[in-house]
Amino acid sequence: MRPRAGAPGTGPPPRRRVVALPHAGGWPSAFRSWWQVLPADVELLVASLPGRGARIGEPPLTRVEPLVEALSRDLADLEPLPYAVVGHSFGSVLGYELTRAMEQKGLAPTLLAVSARQPPCFPSEPPFAHLRSDTELLEHLRDIGGMVPGFMSRADLVQPTLRAVRADLEAMERYERPLSGTGVPVLAVGAVDDPVVIAERLHLWSLETTGGFRRLMFTGGHFYLYAHANAAVIARHLVAEDRGLLGRKDLEQHR
Repeated sequence: MRPRAGAPGTGPPPRRRVVALPHAGGWPSAFRSWWQVLPADVELLVASLPGRGARIGEPPLTRVEPLVEALSRDLADLEPLPYAVVGHSFGSVLGYELTRAMEQKGLAPTLLAVSARQPPCFPSEPPFAHLRSDTELLEHLRDIGGMVPGFMSRADLVQPTLRAVRADLEAMERYERPLSGTGVPVLAVGAVDDPVVIAERLHLWSLETTGGFRRLMFTGGHFYLYAHANAAVIARHLVAEDRGLLGRKDLEQHR
């Protein structure tokens, strides 16, 4: 989906692109705050996965590989532009594998931002969240702030959303670390008060790249990335022309 795309001939032509991948069960609208913080000449593409949004009638997929295959194929078909990838939670897994797939096509992004997800060197372990009951999943979403106001009153959305969340969680929890990483610089971002992710593990994303690395920490819980102020800071890194700040693997910044 192209949330920033206007009518033909309106606004400046895009000079860069940001490819965004939402959290487990997330709709493209999760990145609505990002539509407001990116420059007008930066195109924002948000993945619309099966089982949600405009594709809510499609069965969601439970493996990373077919999702990445489809995403990489569609991205490769677009008009070439310098671009960065940002993934949040489950989207970080997709973003990492999408980056690797695009490297193999000779179309690597300039930067990969991974948010609110431990690196692949820490595989998921039982008990797996995708095996929880609907009641347990709903309680978990409430606990981590993943339910928008009024969600429970929308009977037409509860079950499709739970199916998408469960499918994404299964894909994430069955995902295995690849034998090789990426040469693309990595920006690991997270929240010090995230109830899901151990913040100190985020710096180990540096093991997954031979490029530059930086870690930025915020506050705001598991879904901090969608807050306007946090989105603005991270977006500036994604569209920056100078990657010099990503040169040292031990460089950190706390907010």
